[in-house]
Amino acid sequence: MTRVFNFSAGPATLPEPVLRQAADEMLDWHGSGMSVMEMSHRGKEFIAIHAQAEALLRELMAIPQNYKVLFLQGGAIGQNAFVPMNLLRGRAGADYVNTGEWSKKSIKEAKNHCKVNVAASSEANHFASVPKQDSWNLDPNAAYVHICSNETIGGVEYHWTPDTGNVPLVADMSSNILSQPVEVSRYGLIYCGAQKNIGPAGLTIVIVRDDLIGHALPTTPSVFDYKLQADNDSMVNTPPTFAVYIAGLVFQWLKQHGGLTKMAELNRKKAALLYEYIDNSPFYANPVAREDRSLMNVPFRLRDEKLDAAFLKGAQARGMLQLKGHRSVGGMRASIYNAMPIEGVQALVNYMKEFEVSHAL
Repeated sequence: MTRVFNFSAGPATLPEPVLRQAADEMLDWHGSGMSVMEMSHRGKEFIAIHAQAEALLRELMAIPQNYKVLFLQGGAIGQNAFVPMNLLRGRAGADYVNTGEWSKKSIKEAKNHCKVNVAASSEANHFASVPKQDSWNLDPNAAYVHICSNETIGGVEYHWTPDTGNVPLVADMSSNILSQPVEVSRYGLIYCGAQKNIGPAGLTIVIVRDDLIGHALPTTPSVFDYKLQADNDSMVNTPPTFAVYIAGLVFQWLKQHGGLTKMAELNRKKAALLYEYIDNSPFYANPVAREDRSLMNVPFRLRDEKLDAAFLKGAQARGMLQLKGHRSVGGMRASIYNAMPIEGVQALVNYMKEFEVSHAL
């Protein structure tokens, strides 16, 4: 069997040891005679899987005890609605910082539930940077301040944590969670879809400070009321059991490989390898301000977009897939999440060099 280098932005590549363990346990999890997919979410077997996954995540991220960890469904897109429904707490509006396509989706959805103040935006420079915080127009009466910590499409990432004073900071970390250490206590709420750095699509994780729950709008569906889910161990409804199981295996893999400090070191090396080549080549270009470049998603363009199809065909022939950029921006994009080995990035750089030489003027 030959494994390709999968540069998909999500669902994304998973660690091979995790996939192998899941395959080995597919028909019989730990002598239970059942697949995890067949287990009752109320049974002792899955309760143990769920508890271990949460414990490992708390350990990896050093999540304080006054934060709840929820394993939900609905994706980050769902949380765009459920965050204001749970966190307004009697306030009229919230602040949002617009750094790209995912921020725009969050803003659009939030406007259905509250007054949205776009405190800062980098749209004027085509989302090529994160607005400096001294340019933000924050409302001290806002219910929260929302950011997208890594824009998967545009390749823009916060490499600093905003200071929002007494107003809770909320972050969509779907595409860079677990890529490096995070000081959770500086956030009121963190949420993410799992399908980029954690596991298969279907699982959504919410990490929320205790004092922010219990104030959901009356119109909030019970399954997305953070307090109800916290009180019921994320089991108001049947959770995505198999996705939770895979997430737990990924958490264990991360722990075995040195945790988030070690992962951050590896991610910086991978990104530096790719960005260095792009920056020193007249054939390729990356539009993002260097200080705000994503370590997870690297968009780039060829000198001549007429060569795009040939580039992608050649990459596929060499076992490198999903390099086409998002349809909204075009070009190329290499997503190099935790599970992408440095060998994959090196193979991509080698191919880029080869392609450049063969198509030089």
